[in-house]
Amino acid sequence: MTELLVVLLVGGVGPVLLAEALLARYEVLVYAAGWRAPGTELPEGVPYALGAPPDRPPDAYLVYLDGIGKRRFRDSRDGGRLVRALVAGAPELRVLGQVLPYSPLADPLADRRVWAWLRRHVGLLLFLHNAMQTFVAADRRYRPLYNRAVGTQVVAQLRLAGYRPGSGIPVVLLSYSGGTQVATGAVDELHARLGAPLVLINLGGFHNGANDLTHAAHVHRLTSACDRIERVGAWIFPQRWPLLRGSAWNRVDRAGKVTVHRLDPATHVGPRSYISPLARLPDGRTHLDRTADTVIALVRARTGAGASRDDP
Repeated sequence: MTELLVVLLVGGVGPVLLAEALLARYEVLVYAAGWRAPGTELPEGVPYALGAPPDRPPDAYLVYLDGIGKRRFRDSRDGGRLVRALVAGAPELRVLGQVLPYSPLADPLADRRVWAWLRRHVGLLLFLHNAMQTFVAADRRYRPLYNRAVGTQVVAQLRLAGYRPGSGIPVVLLSYSGGTQVATGAVDELHARLGAPLVLINLGGFHNGANDLTHAAHVHRLTSACDRIERVGAWIFPQRWPLLRGSAWNRVDRAGKVTVHRLDPATHVGPRSYISPLARLPDGRTHLDRTADTVIALVRARTGAGASRDDP
């Protein structure tokens, strides 16, 4: 009986995995062929940014690249709570939460007709699709194209949100889980096209460590001893191993540009995750509160906003 279940499982899941492996490459190949460019138009009612009003420059632009639960411009794994907490706690920032890290063409997965049906009947496939996209973004054959495509998407959204190239206003790439693979890959494109000071904040970051971070001013790694998924990423990608001193990740680490911040006892997902509004710390804050407070403090330390706000 057990053997039969295994056969049925492999027979059912195997073709799905194969199909996903092929489909995940489709968008980046379409982009490479020049058939389509990343879209820039947002649905009605979705703003290009939240937070600081457009009539004055913000202290920084923060782009949130969500984990594999991201399927549309509007949604995120936490229903947008982290973005709202950042906007409420740091009104001097202009926050973009609409970027689609797992679609090089900026085409919302859940809005496609076939996927809309699958979402109602086989919701797990939506997560599987985005997970496969993370590995496509990490694949050395597709990584340069994927980085350029999503980097172009981020640049376009920042410009529509009011960013002026050469203004010197910092851009913060806040990424969750697999979004970190995309964030690290977008660095070169943002540097080349915006000339922006770039700061990366990786929350439970899952990435292969191969993307060049020379043009990142600093990388903040928010992690927890209870985050098993982040540890898996550090194990399975050789570029993350300390032994490979010449890898991009180890070079930026040796340069002193990586700072680790512990958010114990948060987990990667679930009721005790980094963005849980229910799990509480001894000081009474929720995990979501602490994560938002940490991100805001790191951004303000970079921009100097915290000091100016404390002055009489």
